This record gives sequence, structure tokens and C-alpha cells, in this order.
Amino acid sequence: MTSTAAQAASDADLDAVFAPIYADIAAGAVARETDRRLAHDEVRRLRAARFGALRVPVDSGGFGVSVRQLFRQLIELAAADSNLPQALRVHFAFVEDQLLAEPGPAREQWLRAVAQGALVGNAITESGAGAVDRYRTRLTPAEAGWLLNGTKYYSTGSLYADHILVAADREGERVAVLVDATAEGVRQRDDWDGFGQRLTASGTTEFTDVAVPADRVLGPGYGVAGPTYSTAYLQLVQLAVLAGIAQRAEQDTREWVAGRRRGYTHSAADLPRHDPLVQQVIGRLSAAAFSARASVLAVADVLDAVLAGGAREESELIEAELAAAHAQLGVIDTVLAATTHLFEVGGASIVAEGLRLDRHWRNARTVSVHNPAIQKARAIGDHLLNGTRLPFAWSAGERTEGTAR
Repeated sequence: MTSTAAQAASDADLDAVFAPIYADIAAGAVARETDRRLAHDEVRRLRAARFGALRVPVDSGGFGVSVRQLFRQLIELAAADSNLPQALRVHFAFVEDQLLAEPGPAREQWLRAVAQGALVGNAITESGAGAVDRYRTRLTPAEAGWLLNGTKYYSTGSLYADHILVAADREGERVAVLVDATAEGVRQRDDWDGFGQRLTASGTTEFTDVAVPADRVLGPGYGVAGPTYSTAYLQLVQLAVLAGIAQRAEQDTREWVAGRRRGYTHSAADLPRHDPLVQQVIGRLSAAAFSARASVLAVADVLDAVLAGGAREESELIEAELAAAHAQLGVIDTVLAATTHLFEVGGASIVAEGLRLDRHWRNARTVSVHNPAIQKARAIGDHLLNGTRLPFAWSAGERTEGTAR
């Protein structure tokens, strides 16, 4: 490491620290997928290496990197195990919120906690009515602060985390609440049943009379109306996951072909790696990984500028949201096509369970349903044609007549 109190870490610094960890994480990815073993050991290694503190300033104990550098690392981590960047998605948004907060003891406390290894998960989504109207998870007054009660689903990353960022209703106001994962009254279950991203720890979290001190109510919660940097940022983490999946899919497929000797009587070459049609598939996979990565880093550059300016200028926030939305539509189509097309390089043996190459498509398909692309495409078109404001926060739930849109 060459970073000092006055100098942020370089890409070379970061690679020296994290590349060996990524390699070890990648080596166990198929076994974890097969056994459905949550990546607790892998998260502990990342925690010990201060991965969660990539954006924390050097003076507060972090690496002090740019948004672009962060997303470069998230792509590499996703290539090792696509579950892990998604599990840390809200953690990095929490760090950004601290960086944007007014300087003071509370801000420094949390930045230093992150630098010492603290990780933040989330509990935002609810079933049924959800948050289209108001959260059913409620804060109610108590003698010493507040009590939190409710049930959340898709609590991504919370089983890996020290703290859980909860979206709640406080007397009609959407608020963000930070709860210790081990607090009395918190119950977590790994019951996510999606066919992909099975190890993101995206299960159910129940809160029963959880005591919340006043200083753990952090302010406006997810879904508050108005432009924000965070929806583009959170979406971009999902796109970094897709870029990493494409990178790993290309590498896995290329390695499989390189060692392959069986072909077909009507193939253009004796060995698959010499077959021009197989070479074409590998070339397209490589191009997909390149373009997905380039799209993610281009949006990261936009967010770098927005966050450096304090994320206050509405026109810049709109630019970032539009950039992330454009990238979402391009990256999803590119990566889903690539992770389907990779199977063309072989016959029945390429779908062997032991290879688990299907996990790349399953994971990509699962990540891609977050904030459905068809709704995002419509929002872009309405904005460009009619000047309609972009929606920013996307709350899910049952809509009834008269529900605010």
C-alpha cells in the first residue's frame, strides 16, 4: 500500500490488496452455489481487508477512492461471486450518505466504524401493499426513543451485516432507521427462493418491539419524493454485478473450450478452439463483457462529478439518473444475450451440473428484474418526449384507486 493520510489508494494499490481475495472467492463459487452455503467466510475476508471502506476518506481510516475506482472493484468482485456486490449494495449507499452529511461527530463515528469493518445491510421492501402508499413497518414513540415493528422481505445483505438500514413509517413520514443486526427483537431468515443470486442473504427480517434510540433515526427514508443520487447509484451496483457476470461467463467458457478435444464430424476444425464459429462466440462474449464494463464506468464518472459537488444540483441528479437508466437497458440486453449464447460452443456436456455455467444466466436474469427494464424504458421515453420527471424512487406494492403515483 502506498496510500497515506494525504493520498488515496491507486488502482494498483487496490489490486494488490483485493485481487488475491477475489481469486480465492472465485475458486469456491461453484461449491457455494451447489451447497447453498452463504458466503460468511468470504465476507469476513473482505471485512478484514476493509473492502467496505473503499470510499471512506483516508483520514478516517479508509482508502479514499473515487466512485469509478469503487465500481471497478465491484465488477471484479462480481466476477468472483456475483452475490457479494449485491449484498453490499446498500452498504456503499450508506457510506455515500455519510460522506454527503454535514461534518460532525455522528458522521465521523460512522465513517470510522466502516473503516474498522462495520457493514450495513437493508430492510426496505414489504409484501402486499408494500410502500406504494406508506410503509407498514412503523416507528412508535417509547419512553426512551422509539419502538420498531414490522416485516421486511428481500433484506439483501442483512445476514452478513452488523447494522440494518430499515425503511419505516413514523406518523406518516418515511424515515430511515439504523438497527443493530443482533438487537433484541430482530429475527432474520435466509428464505430467499429465487432461482438466481441465491447467496445474497435476501431473506425475511422481522422487527418486534425493537428499541430505537433517537439518534438512530437518520432522516428521510427510501421513497421520499424528489431527485436523488441514490437511485442511480443503487442501480449501478446491479449493473456492476451484470458486468462481472459477463466477465466470468467469458472466462469460464473460454477455459472450457481451450481444454476441449471433442467436436463434431461436421465441425470446421478438429479442435473446438480452432473452429471459427466457436471463436466467434468467444469473441462476442468478450465484447459483451467489455461493453458492460464500459457502460458501468461511464455512469460512475457521472456520479463522481455529482457526488463531488454535494449531489445538490437537480440538473446533475437528472443527468445521473438518465445515464444509469440508459445503461440499464443496454447492459441487461447485452449480458442476458451473452449468458444464453455461451452454450453454443458445446453439446450436451456443457450443461453438466458440475460446471454450473447456467448460474451466469440465472444470476443475470435475477439481477435484471430489479426495477423492471420495461418500466425504465417507458420512463425514459416519457421524459424525452414530454418532459415528464423521471421517477427516481421505485416503490413496489399493491396500488389501489387514488394511490399517489
